[in-house]
Amino acid sequence: MTETSHTVRVAAVQIAGRVGDLAYNLQQAEALASEALEKGARIVALPEFFTTPCFVHPRVTGAIVDVDNPATQLLERLARQYSAYVGGSMLMRRGEGVYNTYCLAGPDGRVQTHDKDQPTMWENGYYIAGADDGVVDTEYGTAGLAVCWELVRWRTIRRFAGRVRFAITGNQWWSVADNWPGTDSVFGATRQYNRYLSENAANEFARLLGVPVLHASHSGRFDGRCLLAPGLNVTVRYESEFVGRTQIVDADGHVVAARGAAEGPGVVVGDIVIGDVARPAPRTDRFWIPHLTLTHLGNWYHENACGRSYYRRMRRPERS
Repeated sequence: MTETSHTVRVAAVQIAGRVGDLAYNLQQAEALASEALEKGARIVALPEFFTTPCFVHPRVTGAIVDVDNPATQLLERLARQYSAYVGGSMLMRRGEGVYNTYCLAGPDGRVQTHDKDQPTMWENGYYIAGADDGVVDTEYGTAGLAVCWELVRWRTIRRFAGRVRFAITGNQWWSVADNWPGTDSVFGATRQYNRYLSENAANEFARLLGVPVLHASHSGRFDGRCLLAPGLNVTVRYESEFVGRTQIVDADGHVVAARGAAEGPGVVVGDIVIGDVARPAPRTDRFWIPHLTLTHLGNWYHENACGRSYYRRMRRPERS
């Protein structure tokens, strides 16, 4: 272990957000982050989309924020008050586009950001891809910022390899619709495997890099729509739940502290050792880290196309 190793108390927050209700979601995030900070956490991770769950729903656009916004101000205020780092991602409008922007506020008042490199499925309807590497500086060493399916892509490993000493991550990972006829019989195995992937993504990410990972998540059910075809506004109802595990993982991928999605909102707090820089990336031409089922891949390509078309049609609707 390097001579500059730090043992640091950290935390990850699990929320149960309300779609489009920015005020409620910020109140919940502040209460839970404050709880973690009061327990001594020096780094606190909020989930991806802590300002609003992001699925196909007309209220999502009401929680898209500008660069100067109350969510970032909340992160800044908590970071200054507790001399800590506090971060999470939000739908942020910059220029002509909307991005899924992870904002990490530090005790010095600086906010460092990372735009998710590629939207996942229907998320394409609300934001576009970013282009930065997600590598930021902290007083504990260089950190990597990543969200959701960035944790299951090799290119994220390549961005962080040999550079970061820990990763601050979060997700909003949903399950198969449970209101469609025959879902259990047709997609039961896929649902189970999908849950496995969501619960183990951060652990595998840590093992591949050889650095600790903070991972925050969503919990609860949601009721939205599923886009049927590119260029059309035809949708079907999609009732489901968020899956995954909010956790703190050490550099070997072992769980330090965890909270399952079924446990609802709350915080996990634990101590990690931030030491050696991430190991070099293995040589591979693969895009995905885990094996994805044909159902995953089919939905990926289909919903990506539907979402991009939806974004073009609905772009900046709050200004129309």
